[in-house]
Order: sequence, then structure tokens, then C-alpha cells
Amino acid sequence: MITVLLADDQALVRAGFRLIVELEPGMEVVGEAADGREAVELARELRPDVVLMDIRMPGLDGIEATRRLAQAGSSARVLVLTTFDLDEYVYEALRAGASGFVLKDDPPEQLLGAIRIVAGGDALLSPAITKRVIKQFTRIPQTTPPKQLEELTERELEVFRLIARGLSNAEIGQELYISDTTVKTHITHILQKLDLRDRVQAVVLAYETGLFEGVERR
Repeated sequence: MITVLLADDQALVRAGFRLIVELEPGMEVVGEAADGREAVELARELRPDVVLMDIRMPGLDGIEATRRLAQAGSSARVLVLTTFDLDEYVYEALRAGASGFVLKDDPPEQLLGAIRIVAGGDALLSPAITKRVIKQFTRIPQTTPPKQLEELTERELEVFRLIARGLSNAEIGQELYISDTTVKTHITHILQKLDLRDRVQAVVLAYETGLFEGVERR
């Protein structure tokens, strides 16, 4: 059973999402929050698998709530919800620690699919969103790459480079002529060595540090 916490300041919106989620076999809404502060408190108390987090909420917004959960080491995966498909929101939400980004007017099946993806430990990062994130990172000062990068093998660096380009596991496999299972194994090792929770954080790290500056961008 995938447990979900809904965080949105509009009661009607929460009711709509609750209906969508609870009609799906294997999913359950365990709580609702009307603002970011309540979302953080309930996530700590209820330990949901996924938090559907609205960006614009009174008091503590969804981006700051996501950041606080990540800093606290919460196991909950945050799936950001917004009606605003704008660069700064995509960038800030993913940088704060969100594992995915979904528009409120996306079809229900797309929302449910996104919940399953992030609950399974993967990240929802489409090439289109990756491209926007890359554009944002080219505007900020670069930080020093972590020393753990030296622990990556040559093959792992190749996989990391392709993750940063926004390629899916299947596309990475085709590019390097390796199986999907092998790709997943390499990604697991990369995340473990760099102490990252998912591939979104890997993309953030790559472009914050300018690690693959000049790579082909999609």
C-alpha cells in the first residue's frame, strides 16, 4: 500500500486529489495539510511514502516545506504540484529536494503514475524539465565537486553524464549498449557513493558543480 499525504491550501483541491488517489487500488490518503508547516508536521508524524505538495500555500510554502523535510532526513518522497509551469518553480522545488514535478491539470492517470514512480524510489524528471533546470544552473555560481566523485568508476561517470542529460534508463542502456538491469545497478552505486537519494539530486549536483559542463544538452 502506497501512503499519501495531501498538502494544499484549498479544501476542494484536496478533496479532488483524495478521490483520485483512494479510487486507485494500492493507494491510501493518510492525511491532509492546509499549509507547508502542517505538511512538515504531518509528514514527520504519519511517515507517508509520498507527499503531494502544492507550491503556493500561505505561511510556509511548498518549496520551503520540501526543503525542511529533506534536511530532516524524511523518508517521504515529495511530488510537487502546481498550476504554474514556470522555470523558477521547477528549479527551486527540485533543488529543495523534490523527487518530481506534476501540474495540477495533468490527467489523473499521469498523477497516479507519478506517485508510483516516486514511491518506488525513482525520480520523475522528464527531459523537458531537465532542460529548464540546466538553464537555471547556468546562471548560478558553481560549487566545488564533492571528493566522493573520485570513487566513481569510468563507467559510472559515463552513466552519471547521461543522467545529467536527462536520459531514461532505457536510453542510457541503448547509448552504452548495456542492459536496463546493469544501468539500474550503476545508478544505485552512483547514488550510494555520492550520498544522494535519487537521480534528481544527481542532476542538481552535476549542474551546481559544472561537472559535465559542455556536454550535449537535450
